[in-house]
Amino acid sequence: MLLILGLFVNHSCTKDSPQSTPSVLTDAALLDTVQAYTFDYFWTGAHQASGMALERSNGGGKIVTSGGTGFGVMTMIVAVERGFITREAAVERLLKITDFLLSSERFHGAFAHWYNGDTGKVVNFSAQDDGGDLVETAFMIQGLLTVRQYFSLNNESESLLRERIRQLWEGVDWNWYIQEGKNYLTWHWSANHGFAIDLPIAGYHEGLIVYILAASSPTHPIDVSTYHEGWARNGALVNGNSYFGFQLPLGVPYGGPLFFTHYSFLGLNPTNLQDTYANYWEQNLAHVQINRAHCIENPHNYPGYGPRIWGLTASDSTQGYAAHSPSNDLGVISPTAALSSFPYTPEYAMEFLRYLYEHRKEDLFGPYGFYDAFSDANHWVAPSYLAIDQGPIVLMIENYRTGLLWNLFMSSPEIQQGLDKLQFSY
Repeated sequence: MLLILGLFVNHSCTKDSPQSTPSVLTDAALLDTVQAYTFDYFWTGAHQASGMALERSNGGGKIVTSGGTGFGVMTMIVAVERGFITREAAVERLLKITDFLLSSERFHGAFAHWYNGDTGKVVNFSAQDDGGDLVETAFMIQGLLTVRQYFSLNNESESLLRERIRQLWEGVDWNWYIQEGKNYLTWHWSANHGFAIDLPIAGYHEGLIVYILAASSPTHPIDVSTYHEGWARNGALVNGNSYFGFQLPLGVPYGGPLFFTHYSFLGLNPTNLQDTYANYWEQNLAHVQINRAHCIENPHNYPGYGPRIWGLTASDSTQGYAAHSPSNDLGVISPTAALSSFPYTPEYAMEFLRYLYEHRKEDLFGPYGFYDAFSDANHWVAPSYLAIDQGPIVLMIENYRTGLLWNLFMSSPEIQQGLDKLQFSY
């Protein structure tokens, strides 16, 4: 049992109350605390039988998420490096997860969005979404490849883990998700409904990682033309307009929800990443700055918004789950938005973190770190945590601090070959 930051983090994991942690911490200690508490969502908060991440903390305890677990397996690397758990405990948990994935329902190698953690059977995400979800699959594969690069010892358990990851990675038939006569990757396919949803994965949003992985696949790689015609829409993803004085290279007006700057870039390093269409550091930095500038301008006059409280992204909301953005501002702040933006605007993210921790901890900081969302306009705090929001907090703070996940994922030889194939510089 390891005592870290006043937390006991192991299989039984007994933690101090969040309110018993010091109110004033050094920057390093504050980041450690947030990472440790948030990581624990994926550790003691995970589904017991499968090891997978629960979709949400208040969802009944059965529905597990493939994309959120992809983020979660990456947090275990951080936890080992920071001493929250042992390397051996992490490998044991990862073997449990990969065993579940290999025995669960898959659809030409792709994972469903949700599973029953007890059975490995699909839980419908919507009426016709009962099959493979290529974006969730990409989030999982991004995580597994990062895990493979880290757990590289030639012992029995780590060798077995790498072999299971190889099977899962090489088993995804990305080309199956290209419909005949349509040169784009399709988000969903179902054995019962086929391509009935027919949603193209077309830029610009969180789907960039899908095309990177599909181009990098050693078994079912897509053609370069699918990236340009499908994802980039022959250049139609380009924006180029300025908002609040910040020029946005790609995407919708005002950039959309901030998770666009996070999900694909947990492992994919945007620092020097550039292709025909954009420099991705400039893209993500502008997106964050626009999002924050909107909250400072606060056109709807929501109470609390300002330089210290900002960040609009997809999260729970006063009106159910919502993709918050400057164009869809419901007065709801999602802590993952600013905290996962640490690599891009560290000064602003730290200002946000310090304000919430030092002045709002009593109502906003719980057993797994900051609750999913809050609205001062509605005197509301989400009673929940969501895996897909928790993971990026741990990972992007770590990428800001050490570049750990970026370095691991980018060291994958297949990823380097895929990026070269798509003519990225990095």
